[in-house]
Amino acid sequence: MQAQHCYTSALLVDDTSTVRDYLRQILGQLGITTIYEAADGASADQLFATYHPQLVFLDIQLPDINGKVLLKRFKQLDKQTQVFMVSAHSSVENLKDAIAGGANAFVVKPFSAKRICNLVQSLQH
Repeated sequence: MQAQHCYTSALLVDDTSTVRDYLRQILGQLGITTIYEAADGASADQLFATYHPQLVFLDIQLPDINGKVLLKRFKQLDKQTQVFMVSAHSSVENLKDAIAGGANAFVVKPFSAKRICNLVQSLQH
């Protein structure tokens, strides 16, 4: 395997712990060693501002703040961050808002490990 730009930190924002667990396992297999987790927008905001993770998996439906609002905030704080919007609701509006807000991709739940690996690896070349 050749050397490539590797991501080492990620923030997983989802109010469902099983989704965060699944993502953590996949990212761990990709060699991402520092993984922060948030179950709501407020803690996600705090973690992002403190650690500036390189990758963010951001659920749109959060209990307190809409993920689209967080997306804009994260992109203002750090334009280099790669943000993947995650939602069980694959609407055209959600997709357009995510891309317009600066998201790198839109991931529909349920997603496969292969989809996540492909997304992360596509950024590393």
